[in-house]
Amino acid sequence: MLQMLSAVSLPRPLSRHVDGLVLAFLRPETGREFDFSEPDGEAALMASDSVSWRLFKNPITVFIGGVTAVLLELAEPRVRDAVWQYSNFRTDPLTRLKRTGLAAMITVYGPRSKAEAMIAGVVRMHARVRGRTGDGEPYAANDPDLLDWVQTTANFGFLQAYQAYGRALAPDEREAYLREARRVGLLYGAVGTPGSQAGLDALFDRMRSRLVASPTIFEFLEIMGRIPVFPGPGRALQPMFLKAAVAILPGWVRDRLELDARYSLRPWERALVRSAAGASDRIVIASSPAVQSCRRLGLPADYLYRRAQPDIAVTG
Repeated sequence: MLQMLSAVSLPRPLSRHVDGLVLAFLRPETGREFDFSEPDGEAALMASDSVSWRLFKNPITVFIGGVTAVLLELAEPRVRDAVWQYSNFRTDPLTRLKRTGLAAMITVYGPRSKAEAMIAGVVRMHARVRGRTGDGEPYAANDPDLLDWVQTTANFGFLQAYQAYGRALAPDEREAYLREARRVGLLYGAVGTPGSQAGLDALFDRMRSRLVASPTIFEFLEIMGRIPVFPGPGRALQPMFLKAAVAILPGWVRDRLELDARYSLRPWERALVRSAAGASDRIVIASSPAVQSCRRLGLPADYLYRRAQPDIAVTG
């Protein structure tokens, strides 16, 4: 059974305020925001009717899924040391978070020429990242197995967060999303990124022996709880969003990382996160990459919010 989504438009003063917050978060260090509305008519790496376009329009599930992805990355010692030693996350976490968020939006919604140029720059930067873990194990950011894991963790996190807290996806939609993500992963050099649920499950099984607990994981969660990612009332929800990110980890991963009951969502917290994410999935934000990109392609601003979607109960 299909139901038609209804978009929600905010009152003009509130809409201007939210637009300003979105632009501020997506503004790079140069002080100039990326314009997703130009050049007119240029397609993105993914089609406008893709599952990815629908999924990434939700800022709350993208944040939750991004945290889940980083937890999985930090569980792998080589990735953990590369991220922690070569990034400025500990010294300037909000800037790092903005840069990562903008890169994800450009990958999904940006015009193809700019997205490809950005990805090529990331690949060149990764070529300089190499070293040894604290246990002496060598790593290089462009190692194929590390690239596969980093891409897979992101794909898993964003998909699971949207499924759990935004809108449920039918099995064929989940498979379509993983195929879309695999095509993008290839551009980053991740040739083994799973393009199916079966492939994703198999990779997680192969990684079981590699994933370990670390003080870095708890330091990351402490930092994410401290920095003002969400303004105003959203700030009070931020600790719940972090718990929501932990909640969608596979149970065996959570056990291995020693993420105990302190990081569990209470029933009322889960309901509140779902309510916030569900509302976020319906609110049209004029300055968001999703809406700007729709306009670039001559589509209505509410295009991604009024498409027919399966009427499936959210589980999890």
